[in-house]
Amino acid sequence: MSALRQLGTTQQRLLRQLLMGNEGGTVEGLCERLHISHNAVRQHLSALIARGYIERAQSRPSGGRPLACYRLTEEGRALFPRNYSLIATALLTQLQSRFGTEGMEQLLRELGHGLGSGELPPAPDTPSEEVVKQLAQQLDAMGYEAVAARHGEEWQVEAFNCVFHALAQQHPQVCKFDLAYMEAATGRRIHHMECMVRGGQLCRFRVGAVLSPEEENS
Repeated sequence: MSALRQLGTTQQRLLRQLLMGNEGGTVEGLCERLHISHNAVRQHLSALIARGYIERAQSRPSGGRPLACYRLTEEGRALFPRNYSLIATALLTQLQSRFGTEGMEQLLRELGHGLGSGELPPAPDTPSEEVVKQLAQQLDAMGYEAVAARHGEEWQVEAFNCVFHALAQQHPQVCKFDLAYMEAATGRRIHHMECMVRGGQLCRFRVGAVLSPEEENS
């Protein structure tokens, strides 16, 4: 269930009203559109502000006391579905048609490497556990719901949300982007131990040896 659907019906309607009003909405305007009391509107606004979905905007002049105005935050806008996978799938299909599977894989590796190179990799002598935990934090910040987990005598990264899952089901080569990003971000070889697209319960990665300068640039 989406985060939007987990909210109450009135809060969903309130958020939609603010979505449709580019300049935000006032308590009075929301009362009129939602057919609820001022007190109820203020309670819902307070709850949604606390969750980071709404923020105060510039007050509106009213001929008397300025009216408090509210608008969606970026987190609030992100509650509403956005179908990026449609155009992304079409782009990958076109890339594969034009450059072939190997050419598309190389492009995905280059994209992942370029993004990962923006991260500061751990020093070569950094303990493996610390490297894994840092990588898990980086992936988690990108939406992978990733954690560092112990497997036997070593630490590995477990990711419970493949952000490219729909794409990877049609184009498994997308995983090359993930691996290239992680290798560039850590400066270490990454081994894909378990994959949701290949029937796994999660995506699991083992951090291997430090890459040589030649491997980092390949």
